[in-house]
Amino acid sequence: MAKFSLKILDKSGIILYEDSAETMANLVVNREYQPGDSIIVETSEQNIHVWLQVDDALGASFVYLTDNIHYTIPFDKARTNISPKAFSGKRHYLYVRAAMEEEIYGYRNLAKNTCDQHSIANIYPHATANVETRGEAVFFACNAIDGVCENRSHGGWPYQSWGINQQDDAAITIDFGRTIETDKVVMFTRADFPHDNWWTQVTLTFSDGTSIDWELTKSRFAHTLTFEKKQITWVQMNYMIKADDPSLFPALTQLEVYGTVLR
Repeated sequence: MAKFSLKILDKSGIILYEDSAETMANLVVNREYQPGDSIIVETSEQNIHVWLQVDDALGASFVYLTDNIHYTIPFDKARTNISPKAFSGKRHYLYVRAAMEEEIYGYRNLAKNTCDQHSIANIYPHATANVETRGEAVFFACNAIDGVCENRSHGGWPYQSWGINQQDDAAITIDFGRTIETDKVVMFTRADFPHDNWWTQVTLTFSDGTSIDWELTKSRFAHTLTFEKKQITWVQMNYMIKADDPSLFPALTQLEVYGTVLR
């Protein structure tokens, strides 16, 4: 049985709050967070499925831990892509819980992770990209897997997106950290028309060496692609073809990958 530990550290590495327990650790923080504070999640078992909530305003995500993680609490411009309620105030609730078997093997969106960050390690799914517009948080790759599908504007939360900075060879990769089986991808492209352009076609490249060209239309609603089941560890969206439109700014709001974890 896995044992978990949650810790809040200040910028000097001093432990301010801590809870440890088998199966589930809970922590209530009665303090305003300060710059340099961080959250440490420790697990006695590597390669484990858990529910993790780093802040009650962000909610819990079903994630895969390969080892301990260090989550940096964001401040100032680094938090423009999350709810203003997140990490604010004088009371916070966070937890980590081992997932039950029926939760692990259920069919779900395996790409969602509200805890994803640029520098975070050992937690999946994890989004990376070869470009992010001006290096701004509101255009980070992780915005494409945060579960927020509102796409009728751009900029700060809840309109964060993955921005490609007008780069023709832009690509985003979702790494699952282990093998999953998928048969459906759902995508919300940003639809702040007429500010935004859109893609008429994108390519999905999978870790098994296969790829699918996906034709799209101008829409604020979900684009859905189904296919025969694939066993993969990552998927990349690339070779994105812009529509013949005066706008220069296509962007991705959300990428969902539906499937199951292999037994």
